[in-house]
Amino acid sequence: MSRKLAVDDITDLRAYERERAEFRARVIALKKRRRIPVGPFVTLLFENRDTIRFQIQEMARAEKIISDDGIQAELDVYNPLIPEPGSLSATLFIELTSKDELVEWLPKLVGIERAVELRLGDERVAARPDPEHEKQLTRETITASVHYVHFDLTPAQVDAFATGPVAVVVDHPDYSYATELDESSKNALLEDLRG
Repeated sequence: MSRKLAVDDITDLRAYERERAEFRARVIALKKRRRIPVGPFVTLLFENRDTIRFQIQEMARAEKIISDDGIQAELDVYNPLIPEPGSLSATLFIELTSKDELVEWLPKLVGIERAVELRLGDERVAARPDPEHEKQLTRETITASVHYVHFDLTPAQVDAFATGPVAVVVDHPDYSYATELDESSKNALLEDLRG
């Protein structure tokens, strides 16, 4: 069964307002286990069906999208970020807070979306940039502050993920850091990998 969202999974605005506080609190708690900082200003948020549904609901709410066609357009953009079993999907944020930092770092970090990997002991699983977003985001002289990446794991790699240490690594010439996943984060991502 596919995990992708359909138009009927997105609640109409009035109904969403009634569930929003509870759903928002649940997604915030969910994201705590799925948000992995790597170094001083890169963070990966590992997405799932609930985080993407929240994103679309909030977009529909903010932009007052009420037509099925409008919702379908959002689904077409965000559904590729919901991982299928055996894969993970993440939004990579470059979290810079000043114009000077943006001017300094965004040109330096070109290609960062291709410099991310999972390390499962000695094994490496390279990130694969989302092809649709990459067309829109990739430039030769400056990078975007948001990227979408996927990790495709074999069944043996999923087993290695479950049993050993797992690190999220950014290995870019100008930014090289690693973060080992704690058990809570690892277990949350294993739910995605195992379906």
